[in-house]
Amino acid sequence: MADNFVIQVRDAGIRFRLNRRSRRNFKDLFAGRKRRARSDEFWALRHVNFDVTAGEAIGVVGRNGQGKSTLLKLVAEVMLADEGDVQVIQGVAPLIEITGGFVEDLSVRDNVYLTAGLHGMTKREISDRFDEIISFAEIERFIDTPYKHLSSGMKVRIAFAVISRLEEPIILVDEVLAVGDKAFREKCYRRIEDLLEGGRTLFFVSHNERDLRRFCSRGLYLDKGELVLDGPIGDVLARYNADYGS
Repeated sequence: MADNFVIQVRDAGIRFRLNRRSRRNFKDLFAGRKRRARSDEFWALRHVNFDVTAGEAIGVVGRNGQGKSTLLKLVAEVMLADEGDVQVIQGVAPLIEITGGFVEDLSVRDNVYLTAGLHGMTKREISDRFDEIISFAEIERFIDTPYKHLSSGMKVRIAFAVISRLEEPIILVDEVLAVGDKAFREKCYRRIEDLLEGGRTLFFVSHNERDLRRFCSRGLYLDKGELVLDGPIGDVLARYNADYGS
């Protein structure tokens, strides 16, 4: 990998198998024959190529089900490519499905220590940032409340507060703030801008054109699992809108 690249994707693809039951006709039913399972392959991504340099802010666009979240999971190394190669040489802070991994029966306090620890923070580092995390999430009254009793919006708040305090150079954001209220969403967006000013690299999946233009200078347009266009975010959004309407 070239020294200035933090991510390099070469002809990457990932596939899933869809197991389906073949239909039985009346003769099969009468004879007591079982349906036979058949497996179909579905390529969520295929022949994807791009490079990312440190400090870039990239918006990933496309309709639902076109491979955007799968691409982020490849970069996060949550999934592995079935073909091609994905190299990531810096750590990743994944703001994707961020409430996953939290334990419902543990308190908010214990979940902060558990989740931050799983992402590599030491107990001392978590303790030093604990008050900052709780204050950002605006849930001071609930730190010893079982996580399962929080509203969906409060769960997103604490999860974002924890993950956004990680020191990882690459940030992956996948529509995670849709649940939050407008004021808190703006607070999170300002936090993302602060991280970008500090030189972080951003992958941002969103259907909100205004947000994409706010954060991103470059865009990746995915359609049917393939990379249709890689270019300036304005050009990518124009192509996407021309294909599917604004």
